[in-house]
Amino acid sequence: MKAVKFERLTKRFGDLVALDNVNLEIEEGEIYGFLGPNGAGKSTAINIICGLLKMDSGKVYVMERDIKREPDFAKMNIGVVPQDIAIYGELSAYENVSFFASLYGLKGRELKESVDMALEFVGLQDKANWLANKFSGGMKRRLNIACAIAHKPKIIILDEPTVGIDPQSRNHILESVKKLNEMGSTVIYTSHYMEEVEAVCTKISIIDHGKIIAEGTKEELKSIITDANTVMITVTSVANIDENKLKAINGVKSIDIDENTVKIVSYRDVSNLDKIIHYFTSDGIAIKNIETQTPDLETVFLTLTGRKLRD
Repeated sequence: MKAVKFERLTKRFGDLVALDNVNLEIEEGEIYGFLGPNGAGKSTAINIICGLLKMDSGKVYVMERDIKREPDFAKMNIGVVPQDIAIYGELSAYENVSFFASLYGLKGRELKESVDMALEFVGLQDKANWLANKFSGGMKRRLNIACAIAHKPKIIILDEPTVGIDPQSRNHILESVKKLNEMGSTVIYTSHYMEEVEAVCTKISIIDHGKIIAEGTKEELKSIITDANTVMITVTSVANIDENKLKAINGVKSIDIDENTVKIVSYRDVSNLDKIIHYFTSDGIAIKNIETQTPDLETVFLTLTGRKLRD
């Protein structure tokens, strides 16, 4: 089942085309990374899914139901963790979660159980009676998540959920994202931290100027910009290296020797590291260090968009 689907989704703000005939499918059960420079269209797309903005044309489906025809169904099945913390400082943690959960019709025993579950999930059950304005930044972020998940939504949207928090809280949130997914939620995740997206997302799309310019797993995206893998091998001495023997190894594309480091570039679809290492060991060349180099997600992003995330 498609958790979210766009069909030729278009949104304009005056002369600015924020979304330009976007087609997108997010499968149920995915952790879907949504990346793009500031102003690329990410927030516009998220706001349309949530019913905060009206589209100019196209269609959006949530759990395969048209959000124009059934807006309440979409809203009931979505939980949103906004970039700007949306909690009430003068209320306790329990009161915050209870308030937001009640907006989805929860009440009585079901409400209490859901609030307790959400606070326990984010590790704040022992702080349930604390006022939110007494929380650290990381605790507020976690409370923000609790408010979004208490009604057990099928789709959870997290927009920059780890901005400005301590490493421990960030790690807790990333682990929570994985657990929410394991519990059956589809997660849509946006972040300026590429390592987070690489760590948790099963599929990623890159949007720029209102268009999806690339989509796939992180490995598929990396393969867009290079067909090669690079290994850097540091040895005690390069004096006895036979370049012709190295070049004869299947898949080797090029070799470059600089002082005591040998840079070997091989075609991505050939697995030959074991043969390369065997050459060095069998010829009695002592290896001091091996480092593989592959493009990371940030390299892919900058290559495709030419812009940093914070521009």
